[in-house]
Amino acid sequence: MQLNEGEMLVVPKGVEHKPYADSECKVMLVEPRGVVNTGDADSELTPG
Repeated sequence: MQLNEGEMLVVPKGVEHKPYADSECKVMLVEPRGVVNTGDADSELTPG
């Protein structure tokens, strides 16, 4: 899925997603309260 400036995408509940960009951009992730951000944590939920 490619988005342009000013566009928004709602990822349905339960759909795996991994936002990325080819160049610098600003991204706003909106998630329900209580969702744990794995960030740089080393766990089975994060790569390598």
